[in-house]
Amino acid sequence: MKRTVVYPGSFDPITNGHLDVVERAARFFDEVVVAVAVNVEKAPLFTVKERKAMVERAVKHIPHARVDSFGGLLVDYARKVKAVAIVRGLRMVSDFEFELQLALMNRRMEPRIETIFLAPRDTYIYLSSRMIKEIVRLDGDVNGLVPPFVQETLRRKLRRR
Repeated sequence: MKRTVVYPGSFDPITNGHLDVVERAARFFDEVVVAVAVNVEKAPLFTVKERKAMVERAVKHIPHARVDSFGGLLVDYARKVKAVAIVRGLRMVSDFEFELQLALMNRRMEPRIETIFLAPRDTYIYLSSRMIKEIVRLDGDVNGLVPPFVQETLRRKLRRR
């Protein structure tokens, strides 16, 4: 039986911390579905189509990784793709309380799908998409924190604003 894991997120934009989690999850599962969330509550910089395209380009070197998008409940999506688990990245202790609440609620709704927490490498533990956008917005350098094409895409997008 194929063991599929879902790695959900906004990925607005994808960072090297996200990629680190995908690469490590790919060692444990047969398929990693990087699921770009459609969240009407958030106001992302990039459209779902743009985020999916960036993630696809960023993960193309990772065997068994594929990209999709979803709206609605994560557990419903995980059921749809026959996932055995959801992987969530934890950066700081402050992430843990919120992520644990989500994991417990997801378990209540679907006990057969586990939540796995992975911390990114220490070189990326402080990264967030919000921080990356702010640095680029202020003309800072995020080299080594995002794939090079993401930095260029951010610069072009933010110049238009």
